[in-house]
Formats: sequence, C-alpha cells, structure tokens
Amino acid sequence: MAASVASALKFIRAKRDFGASRPSFARIDGLHEVSYPMRTKQGFWPSRTLVISEASSAAAVEGGSSNDTVPTPKVIIDQDSDPDATILEITFGDRLGALLDTMNALKNLGLNVVKANVYLDSSGKHNKFAITQADTGRKVEEPELLEAIRLTVINNLLEYHPEASSQLALGVAFGAVPPEQKVDVDIATHISIADDSPDRSLLYVETADRPGLLVDLVKIITDINVAVESGEFDTEGLLAKAKFHVSYKGKALIKPLQQVLANSLRYFLRRPSTEEASF
Repeated sequence: MAASVASALKFIRAKRDFGASRPSFARIDGLHEVSYPMRTKQGFWPSRTLVISEASSAAAVEGGSSNDTVPTPKVIIDQDSDPDATILEITFGDRLGALLDTMNALKNLGLNVVKANVYLDSSGKHNKFAITQADTGRKVEEPELLEAIRLTVINNLLEYHPEASSQLALGVAFGAVPPEQKVDVDIATHISIADDSPDRSLLYVETADRPGLLVDLVKIITDINVAVESGEFDTEGLLAKAKFHVSYKGKALIKPLQQVLANSLRYFLRRPSTEEASF
C-alpha cells in the first residue's frame, strides 16, 4: 500500500472532549497533518498522526449557490447498500461541484472510485461514490480507513467551502467560522438496540460528532466481544449517527448483553466531569 495510505492508517483517536483537548494541526507540502493522543486501558500513548491528502485544485469544486442560509453538510458512509463497494454520499445543499478534488484525495488513500453519480432532490445535490480498495478491489472494511475517508471529505469541505465550518465539529479547531454553540453530548446522545433478525441486532447511536468517533465506537463494541457485521455512519452537521448490525457468536444480542453494550457506549460518550483536587 502506498506511503500516503500507511500514514492515513496511523489515525489515532481524540479524547472524548474534543473542545477541551484540540489536536495539533499543520499543513506540510500539500498535506493536512492532524495529531491525536491515543487512549488505552493504561492511559494515553504519545500522539500519532493522520495525514489527510489535500485536494489538488480549488476550482474543481467551485460552483453551486451562494445563498445566505448555510445548508447542513452531510457525509454518509454506507456499508449495507452494495456488497462489493463502500458507498460514500456527500450533500451540502446545492453548493457542491463535481468533487474531482475529493476523488483525487480518495485515490491518494489507496482507493478506487469505481462509480460516481449525482442526483437532485428537495434537500439538494447528492454526490454518491462507490469505493473499493485499490490493492484488493474489495470494499473498505478497516474502521481507521473509513474514518480517514470521512475526515478527508470534511477536510475538503472546510478547505473549499469555509462557510461549512459553522456547522461541522472540526470547524471548532480548523474552520474559518466555528460553530456558534457546542453540542451538549449528554443531551445529544441517544442509543437504542433492537433485534434485526434471529442472527443479528441493530444498534443505533446518535451523538455529538468529533474526530475518531467511528473508530472508537467499533472498538467499544468489539471490546465486549460483540461483532460488527456492517452498518452506516452519517455525519450530519455537528451530529454523528451510526447504525451497526451487530451479533454475538452469530446470534442476536440477548437483553442483558444489549444493556451492557448500551451502558458501555453511554459511559464512553458522556461529557467528561472535572473533579476538584482535594488537599
């Protein structure tokens, strides 16, 4: 795999409170470099780096409307619709062009865009891409690479549509216009689990978005020996919405295990509390 892909797969999770502990950010030779501390059971490892390829030309994504009302950016990573490819869908009202730069950035991650199409509806222009890994020709499975795809798209939105930063979590640190209000993660977080079939359950998580969230969610689920079979991860403005098909030893989750999983996710996603030092 190319060096840029190896760098992208070094993505390390941010702390739960992204606003309180922002990652370092730099531009180096056409690349965006974002460093995060990795949280482990023993504490934090030294910071690692995810290198997100910068798009090649701003002109290629220019176009669309310049209405005063900024639409909500949406980035959908769909693992369910196509058995052979990962489906990436990007919407930002009617402001997006052909997204040629985003396609080039994805190629720099070692990915092939095997199909692309655009359709319009009342919510705006939807750009959909079917993506496979260049070295295997198969859909993307690694959570780290899926997160790298998501951050690459958001990075391009911030780069070429600065107004989008007012409605994106990354706009707090990297945007020209940061969000006016920060989402309260305790209020925004909703978790539900229901049987999807005798063989699997459907887990739904809605919470405040931040870098590394997709990777962290998958890790929490698999840490209690629950398998993630497929799913969808949506970024809608400041919120993230995940739908995962999960199972335990090839069966749907029983009620006690559903409760354990829901509690684990709530514990991880809750707003960190600051304890006063005692003397």
